[in-house]
Amino acid sequence: MNPAEVKIDLIKQISSLPEASLLELQEIIKKFVSQQEESKKKKKRQFGSMKGLVTYMAPDFNAPLDEFKEYM
Repeated sequence: MNPAEVKIDLIKQISSLPEASLLELQEIIKKFVSQQEESKKKKKRQFGSMKGLVTYMAPDFNAPLDEFKEYM
C-alpha cells in the first residue's frame, strides 16, 4: 500500500468510530506526534561532555606504526 491508500483507509476506519473513541484516538495521535517531534530535535553538543570516558590509553599510543615505516 502506498501512503495515499493508507490515508484513505485510515479515514474510512476513523469515520466509523463513535465520538468517545474519536476523542481517545485524538489524544493518542497527539502523543505520537509529540514523541516524533522530540526525537527529531537534536541536542546541542556540549564541550567536555565526554570527559572521563577514556579510562585507559596505551603508553605507545602516539608511536609510529610499523605499517607506515616505508612512508616516513
